[in-house]
Amino acid sequence: MKIENSKASNWYKQAEDKANQYFQTLLSYLKNNKSTTILYKEILMWKRSHRAILGAMYPGYDKRLVNDKGYLSWLANKGKLDRYLERSISYIYLRDLGKNLSDKETKERITHEKQKLKHSIEQGDSIIDQFRLSAIYRWAQKEAVEEALIWVWNKVNTITDALPKAFDAAHAKRKLIKTIAGVVMQALDDLPNDSTKGERTKQVDKAIRLGYAYGITYPFIDDLLDSDLLSSSEQETFSMMIETAIINQAAPRWTKWQGNNQQFMELVQHELSAAIASIAEKHQKETKDQFFEQAYVFFKSQELDRAKTLQNTEYTNEAIYLPVIVKSASSRLIVRGVLGNAKDHSSNERMFYYGIYNQLSDDFADLFDDMEAGAVTPYTYYLTYKDQRPDLINPFELYWTVITYLIHHVYQADEQAKEVILARAINGLRRFKAKHGKKKYQQIMHELKFGDNKLQRLIQQMVEKATDVDFLDKRLRDDMSQSFRQEQQEKADITREIKRLRQEINELLYFSNNKQVNDSAEKITDAANYSLQGSGKRLRPIMSWMVAEKVYHFDKDAITPLLKSLELMHTASLIFDDLPAQDNATIRRGRPTLHEVYNTALAELTGLFLTQQATYEQASLKKFDPEKVLELIRYASHITAEMCKGQAMDLASKETEQTVAQLETMCYYKTGMGFEASLLMPAILAGINTNEKQQLIDFAYHAGIAFQMKDDLLDVEGDATTLGKSSGMDQVNNRSTFVSLLGKTGARKKMWEHYCDAEEALMQLPEAYHFLHYILLYLIKRVN
Repeated sequence: MKIENSKASNWYKQAEDKANQYFQTLLSYLKNNKSTTILYKEILMWKRSHRAILGAMYPGYDKRLVNDKGYLSWLANKGKLDRYLERSISYIYLRDLGKNLSDKETKERITHEKQKLKHSIEQGDSIIDQFRLSAIYRWAQKEAVEEALIWVWNKVNTITDALPKAFDAAHAKRKLIKTIAGVVMQALDDLPNDSTKGERTKQVDKAIRLGYAYGITYPFIDDLLDSDLLSSSEQETFSMMIETAIINQAAPRWTKWQGNNQQFMELVQHELSAAIASIAEKHQKETKDQFFEQAYVFFKSQELDRAKTLQNTEYTNEAIYLPVIVKSASSRLIVRGVLGNAKDHSSNERMFYYGIYNQLSDDFADLFDDMEAGAVTPYTYYLTYKDQRPDLINPFELYWTVITYLIHHVYQADEQAKEVILARAINGLRRFKAKHGKKKYQQIMHELKFGDNKLQRLIQQMVEKATDVDFLDKRLRDDMSQSFRQEQQEKADITREIKRLRQEINELLYFSNNKQVNDSAEKITDAANYSLQGSGKRLRPIMSWMVAEKVYHFDKDAITPLLKSLELMHTASLIFDDLPAQDNATIRRGRPTLHEVYNTALAELTGLFLTQQATYEQASLKKFDPEKVLELIRYASHITAEMCKGQAMDLASKETEQTVAQLETMCYYKTGMGFEASLLMPAILAGINTNEKQQLIDFAYHAGIAFQMKDDLLDVEGDATTLGKSSGMDQVNNRSTFVSLLGKTGARKKMWEHYCDAEEALMQLPEAYHFLHYILLYLIKRVN
């Protein structure tokens, strides 16, 4: 172990020595004022090309910033879209891939990507919609990596759902997805132009899995050690384990965690162990050693920064800045190295020098959060001690020195690199000002002022006036963060609402006994109550209730008969489905089936009793137009008859192998029509247009088939306790299923395809139907 520690110390020393050389070069620029003179001229020249886009010329410009399509349309109308897209794509090639923007091949790739994106925008597509789950899955289908995407989607959701409240789950999800996307982008860039389809698929699949393996370290190492979830001694123990794992390139022996964090820490240990093993086994020895060396350097620099405290008055400039240079460079080099393909030394060098530019910008953006947390960054430390420590370097001045060095010594004054770097700097200041307000911004600028007043005035003039300095990835980052937080909140709201509605519906589903009638006659009401009181999900009446309430604003009392009828119809179908002459099931909703408790004859009568009671309830919809109620009853009778046909198809399928198309048709009749009825019945009462009805039918069709495919998967993967019914019944009945025809992997892919079709139908509906997105997700995520 001592040898390993010595080797690791040498890794960090080499990185620190290189960082120090860079830092001393920057200091020399600072001391002889090289940077300010050069940079003033550069910004002055750059300003000329931006004069036509002064904010004062376009009243109302800032209002457009809140709208994706509106902003892009504004750019297109003003002839600014090409430059905006080229700058945004160039930024990614420079930041994430370390490319030389003057390189001919890089220019051609940027132009190609710009034209693709521009065409999409001109077609009216929303950029953020291209990052919807359905859109990403369509991309995965083209790349033939559906299995990897399904795997990583399940992983990401498991992780973010398990994060304790001390974590920012939306930020963790965005960071994880961004890391995976970065590794995939790196994989595609590394592919030779003559790669076969199979080679491309293999590389992208590998990138998705390794991107997750590396990305998981952010919430499960960095965020965990930054949080207060663990005690000081637990943090030290955990940190030593991670260091040992990196040095030995293998998961260490984990400690046994106790208390409230036990379940979460067991998940952390399981996922990190799998991640380390995955990275180690997919590398050759040379590239594996390089990756883990960079990983150690990054981890060590993070640890050094984490150990700092604002109470310490004696940190040197080197102590403040060297870990920042090291970690900002190594974090990007790790992403390049995780695939084991990166051998471009010049790209690695560019990324090394670029790192501190990006880090100082991020630290400035997070200034107030870091101050509140007591974190030591170049900005927080300087602002705390600048009056006591005249030797401290002003990080804002150093930031502009780094910009000068990058433009002239790393990118050789390339015009596109200059456009990206200067626009990124001005945009960062503008975003800070917009977020915190003019007063706070001016206060901070006063605190961070440095020697060259002329340069500072020019910078502030551009912050005040320039508008064409935005970047697509920043807009996407904001949209994704907002979307994830909104999704998180809406998901929690919908979950609570479903729980409440289920309870209220349960209270409606009870038939009282008529004591004046012979007891034997009342067995049918007892049997009905037994069937209705099982642990049903009540999904159909819940969907109907939400549509009625959220879309059409119907009163609960007015719609109650409809809700009751839907569950009565559904429960009746389950009773018939379970009969010995049909599926011969023994468990339903976690209890013995009705014919097991009573007898087959009474079960048949109870099913018929419930269907008639459902019609009675529908006829009791007194607060609606009678013609609409009559239309609803006709529709419900038709749907019930069609669902009977579906069950007949199901029975006929026993002992006979079906095609996938036949199974899909049968699923629509058996399940999709039930979903359709739940959505269309309140729509019929509301009298909506034909087009909206058709979109609801399309949604229900695909959602119902996806639901059945999930059922088929659960039938082979679940157990009676979690399912609430007997598992393996399809095999017992020798019945074709999506799993028997396609295998588990094929069935999952097909399920996701129908998910996408349902999501795409949903996108055509008014915004009020948005809650169905969460119902759809539930259908494919459920475990019972």
